Amino acid sequence: MAIFLSGSEQATIEYAKAYASTLSAGDVVLLQGEMGAGKTVFAKGVALGLGVTEEVLSPTYAYMNDYSGKLYHYDCYRLHSGAQARALGLTDYFGGDGICLIEWAENIADALPEKCKKVTIKRISSANREIICE
Repeated sequence: MAIFLSGSEQATIEYAKAYASTLSAGDVVLLQGEMGAGKTVFAKGVALGLGVTEEVLSPTYAYMNDYSGKLYHYDCYRLHSGAQARALGLTDYFGGDGICLIEWAENIADALPEKCKKVTIKRISSANREIICE
């Protein structure tokens, strides 16, 4: 387990960029934290670390954004079950060639693979975050 204290959005991006180097094709990473904690900011850093040049946006209404097959960024906030995720085809990307980053994964817990990595982001203050990678 690694703990990083971030003092800015840019520091979070840089840390996540470095974290991306620890990931392998097929990894599923659960991004945990309250709304506004910085999950999408972390996803931006991971994307940079994977060589994604497109702008990373929250996939709130699309459920999942595909960044050139390298990164699949999910937002499962509006889902209520793993069955919904399966019906939408979201689970088809698990274990594939890209990295899956999932926000609000607890909403589809019964559809997640057995082995997932976990990143928890806790808001300490308006600018500071504690990032725990397991």
